[in-house]
Amino acid sequence: MDKDKTKGEEVQEELNKIRLTLSAKEVKSLEDVCNQIIAKTRELNYKFRGPVRIPTKTLRITCRKTPCGEGSNTWDRFEMRLHKRVIDLNCPINKVKEITGFKIEPGIVVNVSFP
Repeated sequence: MDKDKTKGEEVQEELNKIRLTLSAKEVKSLEDVCNQIIAKTRELNYKFRGPVRIPTKTLRITCRKTPCGEGSNTWDRFEMRLHKRVIDLNCPINKVKEITGFKIEPGIVVNVSFP
């Protein structure tokens, strides 16, 4: 009798809120990965929010040019910019592997969390 009840009903997948945090030094490659994730999520008909652009973190180092400390006071300034995007997905946990299953360029860090 239980077989008859479950036969007509669709099996519901449990949707979880999953947060993908992507960070990279180059904006173009980061945006390409975000667009691929969003396209795959739309293809599978799941809801998402983002990509939310987090303010760029700028790391600066100022150091002397001369190694011995003598001579004129000349300085080198080095700067590295870290760009970050956040995408929230509403999908089953087992589908995250399918959504992010493409080749991601080196230099892009992807963190998956469950808030």
